[in-house]
Amino acid sequence: MKRFLLALALLAPLAAPAILVPGVAHATTNPADMLPDAALEQRARALGREIRCMVCQNQSIEDSEVALARDLRLVVRERITAGYTDAQVRDFLHARYGDFVLLRPPFTWSTAALWATPVVALLIGFSLILLSRRRSAQPAPPAPLTEEEKRRLAALDAETRDGTRA
Repeated sequence: MKRFLLALALLAPLAAPAILVPGVAHATTNPADMLPDAALEQRARALGREIRCMVCQNQSIEDSEVALARDLRLVVRERITAGYTDAQVRDFLHARYGDFVLLRPPFTWSTAALWATPVVALLIGFSLILLSRRRSAQPAPPAPLTEEEKRRLAALDAETRDGTRA
């Protein structure tokens, strides 16, 4: 435990710049690629956070450092500089790469199964749990009486009817 704490104490200062200074951890845009107009650059970055890196798959092109992400960032900036709206840039990339390029793909009937599968799986799981609990909560049916038990029961019944046993 002491070694772990010592390692943590030695490595913590290395993480401080990434935590304290926003943009240091995600400074993936080359300054030469940035747009001279700050408002357009901000639009390009916001739009880049909505576009999926085709290589990394779970990162936006703004967060990815691979060459394809850089190329897509340049395409976004070129389109914005050419006067395209955000929707037009999104539509251009969507037409070229399909739903996969969008980090938040639109809800369509073709993607409904993907959206519904986790919910359906949870409902089935909860139903199975409830059914198994109900079945285990019900008492087991009594075992049939053996011949000896039947004979003793008949004898007790006869005694009770005769009044010999009170």
